[in-house]
Amino acid sequence: MNRKKKTIPFEFILDALLPLVPVTRPMFGCTAVYVGPKIVLILRERESHPEDNGVWIATTAEHHASLRKEFPSMRSINVLGSGETNWQMLPSASDDFDRSAARACELILQHDPRIGKIPKAKKKKRK
Repeated sequence: MNRKKKTIPFEFILDALLPLVPVTRPMFGCTAVYVGPKIVLILRERESHPEDNGVWIATTAEHHASLRKEFPSMRSINVLGSGETNWQMLPSASDDFDRSAARACELILQHDPRIGKIPKAKKKKRK
């Protein structure tokens, strides 16, 4: 079986993070970006729910207000449910997307504590 390798959306993000040696993994039909043990971003460009295409930022509610000052177009992710989500996103359809995505990369390069989460350990499957 010959599977076509999916292209990674917004590859300029990986280029910007190159000094930190980012690792990508498929996640939910998107591309998760890890720096060391932390997941920092998810890159999403899909036909379903195009309003949620863009760069998803791994953060928590306590950092939303300060990050919103950096990223005026930042918002919650619709496909994750109604209400405010811990993860936030920079919509690719916004006018400031390229500038905001580049700024997010700068913050990650500076090891900004507001961006990135260490994922919970996977539970072992019972036999």
